[in-house]
Amino acid sequence: MNTQILQFNINNIDICAREIAQGGVVAFPTETVYGLGADALNKFAVKKIYEAKGRPSDNPLICHVSNRTQIEKFAYITPMAEKIIDKFMPGPITVVLKKKGVPDVVTGGLDTVGIRMPDHKCALALIEACGVPLCAPSANTSTKPSPTTALHVYNDLNGKIAYILDGGECGVGVESTIIDCVNGALLRPGGIPKEKIEELVGKLNDPPKSDVPLCPGMKYKHYSPAASVILAQYGKNMQDRIKKAYDSLCGKKAILSRLGGYENRNVLFVGNTVEEYAHNIFALFRKLDEQNYDYIICEGVPEFGVGAALINRLVKASGGNII
Repeated sequence: MNTQILQFNINNIDICAREIAQGGVVAFPTETVYGLGADALNKFAVKKIYEAKGRPSDNPLICHVSNRTQIEKFAYITPMAEKIIDKFMPGPITVVLKKKGVPDVVTGGLDTVGIRMPDHKCALALIEACGVPLCAPSANTSTKPSPTTALHVYNDLNGKIAYILDGGECGVGVESTIIDCVNGALLRPGGIPKEKIEELVGKLNDPPKSDVPLCPGMKYKHYSPAASVILAQYGKNMQDRIKKAYDSLCGKKAILSRLGGYENRNVLFVGNTVEEYAHNIFALFRKLDEQNYDYIICEGVPEFGVGAALINRLVKASGGNII
């Protein structure tokens, strides 16, 4: 199979919708990262996503919809979800609800389903053209950094899928916030900060204890480049800790920084703000992999707002290697 990158236009939306209707898998952009989409109601098509990504089958997928009616058709909307849907959708947020008629292969056998409405004209046009929800994890090889451009997807999945719909670079750069609206809990920080959600619905609980992952990103190592990632905890002497770690390592190494202060050491600038850092992190991981780096040391940030989502990804990428 030769994977084709198609520019976003009406004709190419129709081509991708036909591929999905025939049980195929197509990569498409959202405002967060590129997703790998299949008809959420076709269990055989959904299995192709797991195969293409090399993803564990007990790791739930998120269903992407284009309108409120689709949410009501496939899930039971709670009062909390009602508020979140009205305020934040379309947008980088996922609500977890009791499901209606969604195959177990989508939900990892759970009786709940994650649903989101992406804030991206290309994604919405494709979902609308398909007429069904699209389950769509990030369009990368499982555990690798999430893709924020069509080329990232091509580099991971060339030969495994027919089409990549190119809608440009993703704006947010980290995946959606996931809220369990059955238990009132934050399952994954993401593109909409926890603080904004709590202003709307009140204090969120910690995730319920579970032996199985309740949403993407909970159980397995994620977002990881081939290089070893080291995360420096934000706070006192962070730069000194980073310099000491850098000087102790042998091999090709880099510091990802927004603050500076590392003299003549090899530093890549991540942006002036935490939001820019989050937007750029996966692309930087991929760039350093292309250049065969051995070690990447990442500055920490305050765990507030989008910083909580960034730290979540960096902890996962580092496998808990924190200094």
